[in-house]
Amino acid sequence: MKLGMVSLGCPKNLVDSEVMLGIIRDKNLEITNDPSEADIIIVNTCGFIESAKEESINTILQMAEYKEEGNCKYLLVTGCLGQRYADELFAELTEVDAIVGKDSFTDIGIVIDEVMAGKRLVHLEKGAPLTNQPRMLTTPNYMAYLKIAEGCDNCCSYCAIPLIRGGFRSRPMEEVLEEAKELAANGAKELNLIAQDTTRYGLDLYGELKLAELLRELCKIDGLHWIRVLYG
Repeated sequence: MKLGMVSLGCPKNLVDSEVMLGIIRDKNLEITNDPSEADIIIVNTCGFIESAKEESINTILQMAEYKEEGNCKYLLVTGCLGQRYADELFAELTEVDAIVGKDSFTDIGIVIDEVMAGKRLVHLEKGAPLTNQPRMLTTPNYMAYLKIAEGCDNCCSYCAIPLIRGGFRSRPMEEVLEEAKELAANGAKELNLIAQDTTRYGLDLYGELKLAELLRELCKIDGLHWIRVLYG
């Protein structure tokens, strides 16, 4: 069985895609970049602004055509659009075999097994722990994204991130450092730290801001030459 993935949206979504690919790789599914060859296609969607929603819907419909023109037997939708509009998408896009919520994407292996067994389902969970997971990097081998937190508490009127990704949740520092060391050991020279509210890192876990301390600890890791901080 061959699997293809389309990852849309921000680097945080890309990290989620890489985790899903890592989980899928452990299931001995072959990864392909050619959707016409894929037996299973996953579209990891974005739902941040209207244009992103339209791109996600159009991409889902484009991938659905491979059920007629290619080898595709199963089409799965994950990510922010799936989380926010699961019921509507499931009802209107009958070509989709499963919708996986933003906080349950680490169950992708279980969902694949269920759709291959003939089920059509929506799989939504909230508050999944931010634990280290296997990743299959899709960036150049010299750089990688490192997610240090998830969600946001700011609730700005123009932004749906708290609604989609939930409240702000920092990853424990020892967990972030462990993943950073693994990335460096595998050849990464540059790490890009990502979160929706990067400068708030650690406040929820430790009662004080910890980004500066995290940066100092990351600078001690052998092999790293650049550390960049993305988002606010």
